[in-house]
Amino acid sequence: MPHTERVPRKIPRLLWVVLPLAYLVYFYDLSATGLLGPDEPRYASVSREMARSGDWITPRLWGAPWFEKPALLYWLSGMGFRLGLSTELAPRLPGVLMAVAFLAFYWWTLRREFGCRAAWLASLILGSSGMWVAYSQNGVTDLPLAATFSAAMLLALPWVARRETGQLPVAAAMFGLAVLAKGLVPLVLAAPLLMGRHVLDWLRWRVVLPFILVALPWYAMCYWRNGWPFIHEFFVVHHFSRVTSDALMHARPAWFYLPILGAGLLPWTPLLGLIARRVVYRDRRRVFLAVWMLVVLALFSISTNKLPGYILPLLPAAAALMALALDEVADARVWLAACAVLLVAFPITAQVLPAAVLNGLSRAPRPVFQAVWLAAVAVALLAWLLEARGKRVAAVLAVAAGAALGTGYLKSVATPQLDRGVSARGLWREIGPRAGEVCIGNVKRDWEYGLSYYSGMPLPDCEQQPKALQVLPAAGGRAYLGSAP
Repeated sequence: MPHTERVPRKIPRLLWVVLPLAYLVYFYDLSATGLLGPDEPRYASVSREMARSGDWITPRLWGAPWFEKPALLYWLSGMGFRLGLSTELAPRLPGVLMAVAFLAFYWWTLRREFGCRAAWLASLILGSSGMWVAYSQNGVTDLPLAATFSAAMLLALPWVARRETGQLPVAAAMFGLAVLAKGLVPLVLAAPLLMGRHVLDWLRWRVVLPFILVALPWYAMCYWRNGWPFIHEFFVVHHFSRVTSDALMHARPAWFYLPILGAGLLPWTPLLGLIARRVVYRDRRRVFLAVWMLVVLALFSISTNKLPGYILPLLPAAAALMALALDEVADARVWLAACAVLLVAFPITAQVLPAAVLNGLSRAPRPVFQAVWLAAVAVALLAWLLEARGKRVAAVLAVAAGAALGTGYLKSVATPQLDRGVSARGLWREIGPRAGEVCIGNVKRDWEYGLSYYSGMPLPDCEQQPKALQVLPAAGGRAYLGSAP
């Protein structure tokens, strides 16, 4: 049965601590680096083109239709460009706002179902988990999918447990937004809903209609304007081929997501040990959360193509299960101290992140011990003492605060290096005054898409249009501006 405790009229004292931490984690230095990788500048380019042209139906990359992803992220970022946000804030702010808004909704939903303390524990765990934070800072589709899909699944909890259908129309609308975020994927991930006793409740018009009204119009209009090329590129190439073919060069072994899950939940990874106990799954809601988590993990593990962000939609379920188990364990000192010790991952990541982004973690240099690593031991001691005094929420908050400070440290140390050596923004500042004399050589596509985004149009290929100056590959995956040979 859901908890019936009344919503407090006063703002909880805990919120006054959480809000500054949330600012540090999610909003601080959001534009400290230029756009990273191939996807972020590419999606931002499509969004900017939508905002400039006023065509909000057909995504276009440098004038050509681009049907890799549906329109939700493009719309949100495009509105940012229309509002005059900067070249970094326009594509990144939507993900941050969705991450924070989802956390507020997450707390509200879990408080109704499991009580206030469990809701705070889960929100602190999810809100400070490494993968949730990292993907909120990037203008890619993973966070919008995770937020909308997870909101839909949480809205279905009362139906799964008690056949309360009042929230199903809103859940269906959220599934519609998830389909606008990343295509058919959320409909497959919603398989745990089959454990509901009355699945036909989803086929009633008052439930189906909100989904159709939200999801269908863009797909119908995009097909009407572009015909079969849209269907082939969007569904055949970027849906079915991702599952069966390695042509997209993201093939990974079946076990790929196990270490990704462990790293993505840092610093809370040890709490996975708590959810292995059978006593945790004593009602349908908890079983539903477990099935949700396992289905996402299994389906993406089966797929040939794998990228780390694909499993982001399972994090809310995992965090809720860990929080419920933590809320009920008799003594959590060892568990929370272990989580706190793993805060050392933040200063270690600050050392290796720029090289890892460029060339992969296996090629990054080994970290060198620094005194800041010992801060994790201090937080572990604090969490141990607070838990020993029966202040479990405070102990969890101490670890979450350590993660927030670790995130701030990571941003301050790593982002200047990322901006100089990984993002194309720094190189563009050198190229900009002489852009007409520059062509792109055989560099990684990260640089190609990034420089095209900052220039506002693609720079010519050196093989087709040689120029006096060329962007050439450098050691370590970098690029530099050199003279034509």
